[in-house]
Amino acid sequence: MPYMKNVLGLILGGGQGARLYPLTKERSKPAVPLAGKYRLIDIPMSNCFHADIEKIAILTQFNSASLHRHIWSTYTRDQFSPGWVQILAAEQTPRSRDWYQGTADAVRKQWIEIKEAGTRYVLILAGDHLYRMDYRKFVQRHIDSEADISVAVQPVSRDIVSGLGILKLGSDNRINNFIEKPKDPEVLKQFESGSNPDKPFMASMGIYIFNTDVLQEVLGEDLVDFGRDILPHSIEKRRVCGYVFDGYWEDIGTIRRFFEVNLQMAKIDAPFDFYDDNAPIFTHARFLPGSEVQNSRLDEVLLSDGCRIYEATVRESVVGLRGIIGAEANVQSSILMGADYYETDEQKAENRKLDRPDIGIGENAVIKGAIIDKNARIGKNVTIRYIPDRPEEETDNWVARDGIIIVPKNAILRDGEVI
Repeated sequence: MPYMKNVLGLILGGGQGARLYPLTKERSKPAVPLAGKYRLIDIPMSNCFHADIEKIAILTQFNSASLHRHIWSTYTRDQFSPGWVQILAAEQTPRSRDWYQGTADAVRKQWIEIKEAGTRYVLILAGDHLYRMDYRKFVQRHIDSEADISVAVQPVSRDIVSGLGILKLGSDNRINNFIEKPKDPEVLKQFESGSNPDKPFMASMGIYIFNTDVLQEVLGEDLVDFGRDILPHSIEKRRVCGYVFDGYWEDIGTIRRFFEVNLQMAKIDAPFDFYDDNAPIFTHARFLPGSEVQNSRLDEVLLSDGCRIYEATVRESVVGLRGIIGAEANVQSSILMGADYYETDEQKAENRKLDRPDIGIGENAVIKGAIIDKNARIGKNVTIRYIPDRPEEETDNWVARDGIIIVPKNAILRDGEVI
């Protein structure tokens, strides 16, 4: 579709990512691993490529080194390809000496680069959502409705509206009203606009299309955030329309949602299809051997490349790249992110001298309801118990959040430790 050449895909790299801590201790939200072998940034990037968007820019700020490495090693286009993939990192300039203050402020501070793209439309995307959307249909609806701004919206049920931005759609799909995280039942009655009685409310997905000239105008109003500021201020002044998307969509913004969504991907009826030949999710190409499983029991397991599992039991779990699980280990309802490298025999010998476990899950370990980040060392006979009402806690080598134990990247749990 030729009009897609007139679209700039602008991916917001996210802020500090405090709700995903400690997964964001050393990386930004879009760089957090997903479903064993991907990263969150791969979702909007893949959707852009499938929609023939040639110009893609990613705004980054916090802990962005690993995200930059991933983008450059995965999405660099050759000189014969049209368009480009560009990183727009936060920087001090003569015009501004502070960091991004919000989503709209980030775009404002990079306006010169955005304007240089020379596109008629700007598609603004989040870097921490899981969904598959045909942006071509979204852009076509924006053009057909002669909108100044279009917002992707999703039908939602009453029990989750209090945590979302809720919109009131008119008969022509024009947005008539907006409220952030409503809780008053009387107010909610005024916002029912969906045809599905089980999901009568329309929630903003944080995905927007702006006519470029309109985007320049709204950024001149010195507002900080798209959802909280620009959207409600624009409804009365401009033609703002909703695009209803009823497919799978998850905002992976908290440890609990990250944990639940990843485990859903290991189910036989997973709600998101990573096996779609027509719209695959792209990621960094790795040259890893097939996974080796010896005399083990695996049930509802999403197993990535290059893993080694020896005489272990793994249930309802995700095992990431180069994941190693020792003999008689028992892993249940957990996410193992794997490792960035294999240890050599020399490195393992050095580990023994230092009384330090090898990377991976040690023999006879029991892991339940946990997230084990990359390169973590879990010793022999370690036990991580699942305690639903466990209080929040942080130590040097593990963190308890939302009832889940997270072992951070490169952390060590020594032999026999019990959590």
